Amino acid sequence: MKESEMYLLDSLRELIYQLTTGGSLITATLSQLRKREDASFTKVHIKPVELKNKLHYQFAFHYSNKVIHENLTPDEANARMTALFEDTFRQGLLCAKDADYQVLISKKYKVSILTKSPSKSKADLSHNRKKQYVLEEGERIPFLIELGIMNEDGKVLARKYDKFRQINRFLEMVQDVLPSLPVGRPLTIVDFGCGKSYLTFALYHYLAVQQKRPLQIVGLDLKADVIETCNLLAQKLQYRQLEFLVGDIADYNELEQVDMVVTLHACDTATDAALEKAVRWGASVILSVPCCQHELFSQLENPVLEPLLSHGILKERFSALATDGIRAKLLDMMGYRTQLLEFIDMEHTPKNILIRAVKGQAGEKSVLWREYTAFRDFIHADPYLERACADLLPEGAGKTQTHR
Repeated sequence: MKESEMYLLDSLRELIYQLTTGGSLITATLSQLRKREDASFTKVHIKPVELKNKLHYQFAFHYSNKVIHENLTPDEANARMTALFEDTFRQGLLCAKDADYQVLISKKYKVSILTKSPSKSKADLSHNRKKQYVLEEGERIPFLIELGIMNEDGKVLARKYDKFRQINRFLEMVQDVLPSLPVGRPLTIVDFGCGKSYLTFALYHYLAVQQKRPLQIVGLDLKADVIETCNLLAQKLQYRQLEFLVGDIADYNELEQVDMVVTLHACDTATDAALEKAVRWGASVILSVPCCQHELFSQLENPVLEPLLSHGILKERFSALATDGIRAKLLDMMGYRTQLLEFIDMEHTPKNILIRAVKGQAGEKSVLWREYTAFRDFIHADPYLERACADLLPEGAGKTQTHR
């Protein structure tokens, strides 16, 4: 970092010092690598813990397949967090007793600190405490009560605990991308294939009730009876900026701009139709959990892969993974940084992978295109998403390959 850039971080250094040494920090999340090669970890969660009757801060460094923890004194935590912002990360969400601070750092080290009302009331300093969720058990949450996940006292019903964990896992992923969403105006969010809308209601509660963000959420599904039930519940909860409509993903054209697109378990190429919509809207964030993926299954062809493709169950799973890999690479080429994340524990189903894409440069497009076409041609794929978005991709996209 150049000496002329140092002064731009002074306000952030002072904030970190006050929060860590003053003991008011409740949680912090650092995300959005300055460069992908900057670190082997992709984000850091920070929380206070009590060790030997003294305040420490636990840093959880998230790698692709593991999490490593470090426990630091307040002075050490101050220095470590400051260094991470200066050298590695461009975004952060610092939750303190008096306020939440959203930190954004530009490529030229210009710092923006947005202050919001506090979303958390206190920190649990127990080192071996139970997992802390975005939605806490014991807190009476109206939409979870109405959906039969909690009782009136805020206790999660035993048979619904998996759903409670799934909702919280989803909100953790939303929490990570909060700094990527626009500020200073209401957000517009569309949930394609919302179904019974557990996660749609959770998203509204988290953003509108907890984060106090002005927004509009539209849930879309083909089942009229389900949509009617969801609208009645939204009215009962007084979620005034949440509405549900009957409609198909491909035919929905009611909005000109959308900030976040959510699509959960849209079948086969319906997921691709939703991704295309999101890209053309210029959505800042895309969250997609694909469902059945049949398109590539009938296209896959390569003698080298015969030991795998000759077994139906392996071919089906490989097709699903290859489809999501193709989607991620195409999104990267269309101006997003894309991650594939585990949505819920894999023992529930091998298909619950979430595609999370945020606006930003993922790399040199010509390099990404070469990587993509090499893989596409190797497995003889002709992906729907490439054809649908041919005008947004490098020249030659969407054209039938000569080997087909």
